[in-house]
Amino acid sequence: MSFYLTDKPRENVELRLSDGRTITGDRGAHLEDFVRVVQKTDEPLIVGAILDGQLRELTYPVHRDGQATLITMEDTDGARIYRRSLVFLLEVAFKRCFPKAELTIDHSVSSGGYYCQVGNLPDFGEKELTQIKTVMLDLVAQNIPFVRETVPLEEAIAYFKQVGEDDKVRLLKYRKRPDLVLYRAGETRDYHHGYMVPSSGYLKWFDLDLLDDAFILRFPRRHAPSEVLPMVKYPTLLKTFKEYGDWLTALGIHSVGALNDAIQEGYIDEVILVSEALHEMQIAQIAAQIYAARERVGVILIAGPSSSGKTTFSKRLGIQLLAKGITPFALEMDNFFIDREKTPLTPDGKRDYESIRALNLERLSRDLKALMAGEEVQLPHYDFITGISGDGAKVRLNKGDVVILEGIHGLNPKLLPDIDPKTTFRIYVSCLTQLNLDRHNRISTTDTRMLRRILRDSRDRGYSATDTIQRWESVRAGEKEHIFPYQENADVMFNSALAYELTTLKPLVEPLLRQVPFGSPEHIEAKRLLKFLEWFLPTGTEYVPDNSILREFIGGSILTNFTLWTR
Repeated sequence: MSFYLTDKPRENVELRLSDGRTITGDRGAHLEDFVRVVQKTDEPLIVGAILDGQLRELTYPVHRDGQATLITMEDTDGARIYRRSLVFLLEVAFKRCFPKAELTIDHSVSSGGYYCQVGNLPDFGEKELTQIKTVMLDLVAQNIPFVRETVPLEEAIAYFKQVGEDDKVRLLKYRKRPDLVLYRAGETRDYHHGYMVPSSGYLKWFDLDLLDDAFILRFPRRHAPSEVLPMVKYPTLLKTFKEYGDWLTALGIHSVGALNDAIQEGYIDEVILVSEALHEMQIAQIAAQIYAARERVGVILIAGPSSSGKTTFSKRLGIQLLAKGITPFALEMDNFFIDREKTPLTPDGKRDYESIRALNLERLSRDLKALMAGEEVQLPHYDFITGISGDGAKVRLNKGDVVILEGIHGLNPKLLPDIDPKTTFRIYVSCLTQLNLDRHNRISTTDTRMLRRILRDSRDRGYSATDTIQRWESVRAGEKEHIFPYQENADVMFNSALAYELTTLKPLVEPLLRQVPFGSPEHIEAKRLLKFLEWFLPTGTEYVPDNSILREFIGGSILTNFTLWTR
């Protein structure tokens, strides 16, 4: 082997893929050119890549050898890139069809889509929606580029003033960075929080469905990346979203820019107190509904996804019931686990504690019936150390008492098949964030819940942000299987989101996110969340009431050791 010195740079670079393959290409070529070599028509669409530990969009120029992991629509980051790009495509088409109308990307829907509202366009209907869809399909066929432009912040603000995007102007006046990334497609320019696909030709899978005077932008789910699944109706959930959105508008806090104004101008304490008052009012209303049905209701079932605030909600509901003369008894679902050795297994051989079959359903139903009949019941107690179920407390309820049963399976009809549904009252609790960065950049309810959980895991369980982010995918998988399909079974929904909470979470969670090691898979997610939090001005915790749902995550809750009922 001979060695020699040369001043001539190598003209090509190599990308080593995580599966062992290597792609060789021209130095300075875009990632898109490299991945085109390995993209197969029958495999999920590649929409990005992790290059040397950093998430990159496909327009990123490759100047040196590196290690790459391809990101497809089956990946979390890939799904975000596709959906964000699809929103931009919708925006481009909408402006071409109705230049004076307003498009607002609101909340997500569980079947895979975004709820979109239309302003300044009376009598919006099927004809107008078909017009938008036709233009979107034409743009896909034309494969127009989505051009990334980094512009000075002053230029961006001036542009958005010119086109009447006041919510973006309001948001950008608090930006600390001197520039802003805009994307351009034809005559349309806009800011979108995150990466895009290179061009409109990638966006082949979508649909639009009219819903009253709004519509749903539908897109593929991760498990079916080249298919738009049939739309499932969620009338109760949509009603809950709308009610909270209307309330935010009335409060004047419909965007992050408006929230930052409240902080800057010194009236965030009012926003906090009114937000908390709304929660108290809603919990009192739910208690009133239960009181009105007290002759038939014997058990209250509460379910919701991780970090939705179910525990605090349950205790506050119990206090409201006590105020109305109804004594609640909190029955812990975890005590009805079957012995660990009998727990069903996941396909990969792990014990599936989130499966409804991990519970002793027969005993749960029998004990509930007996309690509701006024009989004394020897409840079980599950030892999480030994994994064995033994005897717990003996309990007898008085006439008029109700059982509160909280857990992920609370709305699943299989939980209590032998209990008359008329004797139950079902509540779904979730953090349904309605606050958006601006009209085209929504805030994910999932992100809010994850930030809550990072804080709680750190304080109560000693977990790092890395640990929580690592577990989050499996948590989400369990929610999709065991919780979300049954949310419409609820008699009422309670939205645990608080308009101000991200400003309070920000200074507490940022130090934890910064500890996630660079190069780890979790660092990409931590970096994304940190960049998202940059948009918020911070606030302290001094105005957060000690019974707030937020206290469940930031600490200092008066309800931590509060017991609803002992006898």
